[in-house]
Amino acid sequence: MKKIIDLLADELAEAFENAGYDKSLARVTLSNRPDLCEYQCNGAMAGAKAYKKAPIMIANDVARGLSDSRYIEDVQAVNPGFINMKLRREWVASYLNDMREDADLGVETAKAPQMLIVDYGGPNVAKPLHVGHLRSAIIGESVKRIARKMGHRVLGDIHLGDWGYQMGLIITELRERKPELPYFDESYGGEYPAEPPFTIGELEEIYPTASARAKEDEAYREAALHATYLLQNGHRGYTAVWRHIMNVSVADLKKNYRNLNVEFDLWKGEADAQEFIPDMIERLKDEGYAHIDDGALVIDVQEDGDTKEIPPCMIQKSDGASLYGTTDLATLVQRERDYKPDKIIYIADKRQELHFVQVFRAAKKTGIVPEETKLQFLGFGTMNGKDGRPFKTRDGGVMRLEDLIAEIEEEMYKKIADNRTVEAEEAGKTAKLVGLSAIKYGDLTNQASKDYIFDVDRFTSFEGNTGPYILYTIVRIKSILTKYKASGGSLAGLKINSAENESEKALMLEALKYNEVIETAYEELAPHKICAYIYDAANAFNRFYHETKILSEENEETKKSYIALLLLVKEILESCIDVLGFEAPERM
Repeated sequence: MKKIIDLLADELAEAFENAGYDKSLARVTLSNRPDLCEYQCNGAMAGAKAYKKAPIMIANDVARGLSDSRYIEDVQAVNPGFINMKLRREWVASYLNDMREDADLGVETAKAPQMLIVDYGGPNVAKPLHVGHLRSAIIGESVKRIARKMGHRVLGDIHLGDWGYQMGLIITELRERKPELPYFDESYGGEYPAEPPFTIGELEEIYPTASARAKEDEAYREAALHATYLLQNGHRGYTAVWRHIMNVSVADLKKNYRNLNVEFDLWKGEADAQEFIPDMIERLKDEGYAHIDDGALVIDVQEDGDTKEIPPCMIQKSDGASLYGTTDLATLVQRERDYKPDKIIYIADKRQELHFVQVFRAAKKTGIVPEETKLQFLGFGTMNGKDGRPFKTRDGGVMRLEDLIAEIEEEMYKKIADNRTVEAEEAGKTAKLVGLSAIKYGDLTNQASKDYIFDVDRFTSFEGNTGPYILYTIVRIKSILTKYKASGGSLAGLKINSAENESEKALMLEALKYNEVIETAYEELAPHKICAYIYDAANAFNRFYHETKILSEENEETKKSYIALLLLVKEILESCIDVLGFEAPERM
């Protein structure tokens, strides 16, 4: 369905043209003074200089041409040249009924769907997920879902850190602890054990121990570097250990991401790109893209017009070792071969922006990806505690993600359990859903690039701009619909009629914005705009709820219209929280 704002712009374009002005002036926006009007156009002021007329004269000319508008019931030209508009109530109701009948609730999905890859998550194997992994997972999952809502084919790739020095550290530490294992016996030719020589708990303890020791013991560090070299060159025993590390770690990662309602289509990692590196490097050297600079192999990516220096993209160290840039370029080689994506969106800490500028430029310059393939970086800010510093545990450590989730769920359980109408088992399930909304909405309501304060007390509140408040609103609508059915009412065949009062029209106007909000959130990679929208919609519903006797309305047709509107609002809110990555319970 065409967006309201586009329909209005088309009608204003005709009015501008009929009045003798350029139709490009007919740009319509939501009113920034909702007390005066619902939509506005400032084109008269933009055209004043070109037509050597006072803006109010142009605005009056255009307003007169809208007197028999299909969409507008009231249009006013206001000094110094605003064109203020209010929509016809009967037409608003008609548009909402069309939305109800549309499978996508009025969202115009892509006519030519693109192939997109969203690269997010990026955890290192053998390490527990901590709060530092939260933003990439939450934002990436939402961006992926929004793109799918717009009709695109989307693959979410976790891009694991599963190769390199960290693996050498784990292998070295394991060899010191259990030298009798067959993986370390160079003469062993049999099958290696199917069961791993460690649990996930042991694995998560091995890595930090090895890392700390390597910083103080040079011989140990050299042994770990050598183990890394042997692994990357196909050492049979070390490869078997690596597979155990992967199996144990990935199983744990999947469990933790599942608790966040985050799902990846691809579980690729740096290791998957290794086979592409040798041929890629040879081609880059042969074709003159890569050259030696101070012993390292680099690609120059500085461009004319740069206002600051962009260092070369380093793809091989002087000792022949690969770097992140190497792996990222090789991953692009693999993605182009396997998926031929139209766009790849990378979601990572905003402090990595320079790295992605280098990689993107190198990829385009060398033809690793076609010029028309869009490479986009969405950098996010830091999740901080109330002290304004990166979020920590009470004793100052980095909080594990599963501990944070458990803490939020416990807080929500206490609040929900206070409601005597909810049984303990149901309270537990509801606490998980509401707790997840608190975490995700608390993050997504902020613009991704901004740092924000993670405030458990505020995020778990049922009042204000929070996930629990949004869910409580949805549950309240569900309750009304349930009571309506229990009283013998049917939800089938209902139609929305013209608004009976101002709060009902305000709610209708919020519902109208849904398709535009989804489209804007996709174009700008901005889940926070969906959060802002559903908060406004929830407030509009609650105002309507408090000012209107819905179920006790005596006029049956009016009551049915109320219920039809509530059905649509519920679907819109549920669709929005779905792309944000959480869902609503039946009761709270």
